[in-house]
Amino acid sequence: MANLIVRNIDDRIAKALKMRASQHGVSAEAEHRRILEQVLLQPQKRRFSDVLRQIPEVGRDEDFKRAQDEAVPSVFD
Repeated sequence: MANLIVRNIDDRIAKALKMRASQHGVSAEAEHRRILEQVLLQPQKRRFSDVLRQIPEVGRDEDFKRAQDEAVPSVFD
């Protein structure tokens, strides 16, 4: 396993890391490892709106019309 040394960390960050570690009942070093693993190795959750934007625009609305839409008269007709 590799060792990682992080220098020149803002005091606020170090304090926040220690607080978060104490909330999880682990050392600051263990919490640091957990954060790095979560950010770098686990798949990121995507927002639904981002997924929708990635769907390619194919076809026209008429291409997706359901047969029952034509068979049932609308109350607005």
